Amino acid sequence: MSEKYKAKNPGGIYFITLTIVGWIDLFTRPAYKHIIINSLKYCVKEKGLRIFAYVIMSSHIHLIVKDENGKLNDVIRDFKRYTSIELKNAILESPESRREWMLMAFSNAAESIKRNKHYKIWKDGYHPVELTDSKMIDQKVDYIHHNPVEAEIVRNPEDYKYSSAANIAGKGSELEIETM
Repeated sequence: MSEKYKAKNPGGIYFITLTIVGWIDLFTRPAYKHIIINSLKYCVKEKGLRIFAYVIMSSHIHLIVKDENGKLNDVIRDFKRYTSIELKNAILESPESRREWMLMAFSNAAESIKRNKHYKIWKDGYHPVELTDSKMIDQKVDYIHHNPVEAEIVRNPEDYKYSSAANIAGKGSELEIETM
């Protein structure tokens, strides 16, 4: 992974984006979103990840996070590795109308990798942006929460089930967050 795509301040709060290769709309099925939710819950409980805001869109995920152990790069690497396997298995095992097409796209993306992988689901990196003041944090939280509105999935940010906007509005969501 390129140095420019790594979190450099171990104690920092970061805005990160995880993107599916080719911007494939993988997260259109609830089962795939739940793999992400459950994996994030595991990272919170077992790896020291703190989540302050999130949204799961069809082809990418935005998060505002901090790692208590100062190893955000490792946590994200492990998260992507694990979810890649789980997502591939879910595609193979579920009634997925786009199965062949998605697996071919993920296989083609893996061809350029020297690590002998059959499928590549996530793009490299996670584009961490350290949030150093409240203005930056507010701007990124607003950006995250308005993603589903901009995509015309919902009219109001808090109506999207897979976003922390619902938590903040008191509606609860699939994943608990921490307040800053």
